[in-house]
Amino acid sequence: LDRIQQLFIENDISTHPVIRELEVAYAGRMKRKFALAHNNGTSALMAAFFALGLEQGDQILVPTATFWASILPMMWHGLVPIFCESEGETLGLDIDDLKRKINPKVKAMVIVPLCGIPSDYDVLINFAKENGLKIIEDASHAHGASYKGEPIGSFGDISVFSLQGDKLAPAGEGGVFLTDSYEYWEKAVCMGDITRIIELDTDAQRFAATSFGIKTRIAPVSAAIGLAQLGKLDRHNKIRRDNLVRLSEALEQYGFNSFTDNKDRTRTYFEFLTVCPNKDLSTEQWIKALAAEGCQVQQPRYPLVHEQPFFTEGAFRSILRIDDSMVPNYLPGGFEQTRQINQSMIKFPNFPNIEDSILNQYIQAIHKVGQNQTQIAEALECSTK
Repeated sequence: LDRIQQLFIENDISTHPVIRELEVAYAGRMKRKFALAHNNGTSALMAAFFALGLEQGDQILVPTATFWASILPMMWHGLVPIFCESEGETLGLDIDDLKRKINPKVKAMVIVPLCGIPSDYDVLINFAKENGLKIIEDASHAHGASYKGEPIGSFGDISVFSLQGDKLAPAGEGGVFLTDSYEYWEKAVCMGDITRIIELDTDAQRFAATSFGIKTRIAPVSAAIGLAQLGKLDRHNKIRRDNLVRLSEALEQYGFNSFTDNKDRTRTYFEFLTVCPNKDLSTEQWIKALAAEGCQVQQPRYPLVHEQPFFTEGAFRSILRIDDSMVPNYLPGGFEQTRQINQSMIKFPNFPNIEDSILNQYIQAIHKVGQNQTQIAEALECSTK
């Protein structure tokens, strides 16, 4: 609050140096050469797709099981998403489906460490290198996660974090664009940060009077909040981790897979999802039984993007604006592997607070249901007759 108050005392609430402090902090933590703060993660992703310099009609491999902002911004640049299956070990892009979908028009791929779970980066990066693809890393769920000791946010040709209010290092609204390429950083500056263009020492400075027509700069108030929250990230992540490891241990006694850490990955917990074994009780039955015990549980909140009306009803044409011959048919259905994974998962609360009395009650509820699965299944079956 003191830092925010200082912004008003200094009467600089548009371009205050705290913005650059935020950028330096993110670049340092993620081991990147360049950072550019944005007004939200969606704008940072739009800048990422713009910075790659791809041609209209070029295709990008994306997961369908993700938040829409991982995908839709590319379409404003005439780029075509090619939806792919997810795999069940990390909820990342499925390598076998990537191999089926690759074609000469594919120029990039989007990696999303969903819910803070690092994908199998070695496999995906090798695939990208073999096929000459650029990588956009949408790390919006994964502040503080790592893969083989390297921070998530360091693996993409361009990596992006969202700082939206429920993210792990929130700024209210904000986003950070990260890269090791000056060329990509400069393109992002030219797209939407007009106050930075005049500082460029290249020919791109000639765009200082106009930019490329939009403004994506973060507000200093948001930057100050984001910087403070980044400083608290490790402490906050540890609280969630300690709580949710306990929850995972309880669930895994009954065959659930909660995507816990292994030798390669250290995850974070933007959201907690666990895969139901679907043996004595189905996913739906577990949800009903836990809800009856007072637990707030549900299935994953992200619908499959390719099945949304924006795609199935052709509304995407209003922003994509390329010939239909360059676009696949976006039809509902398919993606059975991803659908089966989604339908087998249960979402629990994040338990971000040190006080764990409610967590203890959830663990007791899990054991109560887990130890009485046969009786519960019989009771639920009778109630439907």
